[in-house]
Amino acid sequence: MIENQTVFTSRTERIITDWSERAGINLYVKRDDLVHPTIIGNKWRKLKYNLIEARQQSKKTLFTFGGAFSNHIYATAAAAKAFGFESVGIIRGDELNVNSNPTLQFAYKNGMTLKFVSRSDFRIYKNQPALMDIDLSDCYVLPEGGTNELAIKGCAELVEEIDLDFDFLITSIGTGGTMAGLIKGAKGKGEIIGISSLKGNFIQKNIEDLLTQNSIPWKNYRTVNNYHFGGYGVVNKELINFINKTNNDVGLRLDPIYTAKSFFGVRAMANENLFPKGSKVVFLHTGGLQGIDGFNQKHEEKIDI
Repeated sequence: MIENQTVFTSRTERIITDWSERAGINLYVKRDDLVHPTIIGNKWRKLKYNLIEARQQSKKTLFTFGGAFSNHIYATAAAAKAFGFESVGIIRGDELNVNSNPTLQFAYKNGMTLKFVSRSDFRIYKNQPALMDIDLSDCYVLPEGGTNELAIKGCAELVEEIDLDFDFLITSIGTGGTMAGLIKGAKGKGEIIGISSLKGNFIQKNIEDLLTQNSIPWKNYRTVNNYHFGGYGVVNKELINFINKTNNDVGLRLDPIYTAKSFFGVRAMANENLFPKGSKVVFLHTGGLQGIDGFNQKHEEKIDI
């Protein structure tokens, strides 16, 4: 049953690293990677109110879009199974199949019907689903990545769970929905910092547009785009070593696409003394750990499991 309240929550925990100690900051992690075993991290936050709305509209199928290793596809398949929906995923890449990687295997095993389309068709269909030769009358359509007004509402809720007076709240940025939700939920409290995993300066405008479209008035935020490691999905040995060292040192697992890059950025900012001494810095772990198996399958340098 989906109720109009927080169904799953996560804890905020203090961690101590050599670099946080040198910088003199109090470092915390909001453990949304532990919010649910399969509907992980910000994907649960984004899906929650959409699931409620789908139920209220009496829709039977969750219909969405994603890439081969999409956290959103993985979580939508898991949520559909958990809450009694059918699910359909339109997947970018007509060379793929249900056995191409662990993400797609999981989605398929959890009942998601996967339809593989060319990259050119994917770009068209994700913006104009009605152009597909599919009857969508019984479908609740979710955008790629899951960001919409209801997703932002869900992400805003997690701020209420952080039971300390933080100075900085830091998140990874993909589509920008999670950050917009944090800004909404913080209501002017602290500074919200988004660290982009994508190359380019467009993310600032994306955030501004989301805030305008959702009537979110607060300006206590900034975006940082220095830690993308060359672009979305680009990973090097330095980042993998950082992932494994963080796990070994403090037991915090990070994914290579989003959270490792943003947490690397937190360390770099701390090393540059960009946080005043004594600051309470909260890092939001948005999940994404399901992608590690697929990453290790493709790359010679491995992330510790």
